Amino acid sequence: MKYLKTILFYLILPMLAFVACNDDDAETKDKVDLVLSKSEITIPQAGEAAVFYVKSNVVWQLSGIPDWCSVTPTSGLADETTKVTVTVGQNTTDNERTAQLIVAGGTVEKTLTVTQELNFLVTKTLYQAKPEGEVINATLKSDGTQYEVVLNNSWIARSAATRAVSDKTEFFAIDANYTGKKRTGSVTLKMKDKDEVITFEQEAMSIPAADRTGMESDALVLAAKMKIGWNLGNTLEASGNETAWGNPKTSQEIIDMVKDAGFNAIRIPCNWHNGYIEDETTCQIKTEWMERVKEVVDYCVNRDLYVILNIHWDGGWLEENPTYAMQEELNRKQTLLWTQIANRFIGYDEHLLFAGTNEVHMKSVYDDSKVTAENHEVQQSFNQTFVNAVRTTGGRNAYRNLIVQSYNTQINFAVSHLKMPTDTQNDRLMMEVHFYDPYDYTIGNNIHYWGQPYKDQGFTVDGWGQEDHVDSSFANIKKNFVDKGIPTIIGEYAANRHSMTDQNMIDSRVYWLEYITRNAKNNGMVPFYWDNGGLNGDPDVNQCAIFDRKQLKIVDQPALDAIMRAAEAGVYPF
Repeated sequence: MKYLKTILFYLILPMLAFVACNDDDAETKDKVDLVLSKSEITIPQAGEAAVFYVKSNVVWQLSGIPDWCSVTPTSGLADETTKVTVTVGQNTTDNERTAQLIVAGGTVEKTLTVTQELNFLVTKTLYQAKPEGEVINATLKSDGTQYEVVLNNSWIARSAATRAVSDKTEFFAIDANYTGKKRTGSVTLKMKDKDEVITFEQEAMSIPAADRTGMESDALVLAAKMKIGWNLGNTLEASGNETAWGNPKTSQEIIDMVKDAGFNAIRIPCNWHNGYIEDETTCQIKTEWMERVKEVVDYCVNRDLYVILNIHWDGGWLEENPTYAMQEELNRKQTLLWTQIANRFIGYDEHLLFAGTNEVHMKSVYDDSKVTAENHEVQQSFNQTFVNAVRTTGGRNAYRNLIVQSYNTQINFAVSHLKMPTDTQNDRLMMEVHFYDPYDYTIGNNIHYWGQPYKDQGFTVDGWGQEDHVDSSFANIKKNFVDKGIPTIIGEYAANRHSMTDQNMIDSRVYWLEYITRNAKNNGMVPFYWDNGGLNGDPDVNQCAIFDRKQLKIVDQPALDAIMRAAEAGVYPF
């Protein structure tokens, strides 16, 4: 039995080995080996034929062929390497197109992606822009991807943030062309690895020839004609509409009242941006607002008043951003706004002056030690942009007297940092500061008295801001500007009424008003009293109105009398 088992073992072992070998051969025989030479093919927009190879140990079939493709062959035999040709014609659609070709052999499938590019994103490469500027709608083709827009010229702006190509449109705002000659500019659209260019051509605006008629007075002569000025405060600069801050709509009767009280110049603080433009990119001023401002200006010139028209607070878009980061964009907007304003008022004579900005400062930064060289430099670029924009419009604007500002309209910054802009005209620039010193007295409510005659009643901290401060500050303006042929506007000055009944407080305020007004004129500074129209008698509110504009009557005769006495007593040094 023992020997029999041994014999059977040696007889069965080869048979088991044969069976195992046949199983391996079967597994190897059933394994599918399907290889594609490529997984994707890119076809240009014009179309072409492309080739890939299929290597397979089994019979294979190709499916998923779209109607814009032809493929030859669509099948192949086992144990062969087959050359397959994919042919695509021109892509005449508006979109990039893609197909997934499926190669199947046995239980295995492989995918080949065929993409046909859309080479041309733009449908039109050249546009003619109107000389006066316009918004051009550039129609695009679409493939649903994102693209980048590069603006190659400062006079071309994009009207919206980055869009998907599927929007099939881009809006480009073209500035008015005041260069005097035809110009060509462009934008570049970058999509994937391709650049496409849209070109804009623009003829020059017809600029009126410089006209000196009615503009004979240079800055010093014109300043001497302005006896005393008044601000139409908290009105045309109010957000939304001119009555938003509590004052009535300005009328000829209000202006008549101011004129009859003795003022011969009016400063009109004006909002040209918040709620008053059609489009953020073009800064197109609404026609109805431009005409309303003109109507108010006409109320003034009808009474032979000199008028200063400015760009005021406007919600802080300009006033609170004197930074390198915002400089280019804000100067672009300044140019757009002042070009429109200057053109609308181009026919007015020297009774109308323009002032570029208001109290430009970093938002919430009132510590003088934190003001940087950058802030001063950017503010002065606003001044230069303003002058350039107005002068470029020609006509009487070529000779119009213009007013620029120091940083935050502070005297100390004017003296230490202000550099006057260059100008195509000589002696046609003025400089503007504001004066509310000492602030604790003029605007605040902690100090109710000012000046040496009232020092026993109540004095400011350490005596700062008294008569000697006024004298030295105004003397510095005279030395650094007036004596150099640059008259200065005190665009705003005022002090709160701390009391309607306390005679000492009333007298102290009268003393401040008279001292500031007289000494301003003596140092070549034209004073414009700030009247905000506040009348409710609450000493905690900035109360400095001389006139009740609703009732058309004088409500602060002592203040008015003080200002007029000082205006008569003060003598310009020119």
